[in-house]
Amino acid sequence: MSIGVFARRVGLAPSALRFYDDCGLLAPARVDAATGYRHYAPEQEERAVLVRRLRDAGMPLPDASVVLDGSAEEARAVLRRHAERTRESARAAQEVIGELLGALPGGGDASCARLGGPELARAVRQVAAAVARGADLGRFPVLGCVLLELDGHEVRLAATDRYRLAVRTLRAFSSTGGPRHALVPSEELNEAVSWLLPRPEIGLELDGRRVLLHDGSQQRALSVRDEVFPSYRMLLDALPPVRHRIITAREPLAALLRAPSASASGEAVEAVCVQADSEGRLAVGDTELPAVCTGPAVRAHFDPRVLLPALEASVGPDVLLEISAADQPVVVRSADQGSFTTLVMPVHHRKEDRES
Repeated sequence: MSIGVFARRVGLAPSALRFYDDCGLLAPARVDAATGYRHYAPEQEERAVLVRRLRDAGMPLPDASVVLDGSAEEARAVLRRHAERTRESARAAQEVIGELLGALPGGGDASCARLGGPELARAVRQVAAAVARGADLGRFPVLGCVLLELDGHEVRLAATDRYRLAVRTLRAFSSTGGPRHALVPSEELNEAVSWLLPRPEIGLELDGRRVLLHDGSQQRALSVRDEVFPSYRMLLDALPPVRHRIITAREPLAALLRAPSASASGEAVEAVCVQADSEGRLAVGDTELPAVCTGPAVRAHFDPRVLLPALEASVGPDVLLEISAADQPVVVRSADQGSFTTLVMPVHHRKEDRES
């Protein structure tokens, strides 16, 4: 087939075919030595259509070549990375557009979600436990806020005090409008919990200037802070692969952290040692707990004042600890509810530091 005929069959312009030939992505079956005209064979149609689809999806040429000529595992990895980049790019663009619309005279349309009042109340209690207090709050006022995000049918809440990060994702019954986010003072959200609990279904509206909770007959407005919340997504995406997983009963572990043992000098121990071996045994300080442990042996130290609130905010009888290394953030999840995640920073143990 001539380049024109082939172009019509596969939905590409002749200029695009010439470009893909120059790039080595789609070479013609034959090039006339005298005229330089390109000719294509019927069996090249499948590859040409795949090239067109990849380019329509915005995939760069180097990645497209991996999908076309790499192994299935390499192609899968490239496609997944591109899908994530595309989602993040679309989300960022929608946020910018939403903010610009809201800044125009007359304001912009609010984004709305319908969800359960008790469910949102529980999420507030879980996440607000991770906001900063005391001196850290004085230095970083933004850490006293909870980030609310509406993105399609997902409602996310996030809070951090620099030593831990709590994220809860809720599934809305319905939603309208584009992605929106707002920073709400945690004390206002905590005060709204009692209003939310008796309401089976509520509306949540974000318009860039305020957050509005309503149930059809009553409404409650929350103020919004004009500050920048830490990029928690980057932290989650940068976590190294998990090497150790520990599942144990939540309340016995929490009880040990509430009453840390005393040192020989009578002073309270500053860090609690959590260690699991390759045989599946878990020890917290000098106490062994029944657990399911996978991965090689690991030992990490935690400040009970940081780890305990993460356990108390979880739900369900069991807790899951995901550890990549003793000096990396540890993911604390409810073993049977993955929609609530807390990251807790381990601490260096002074005695071990001196010995090393």
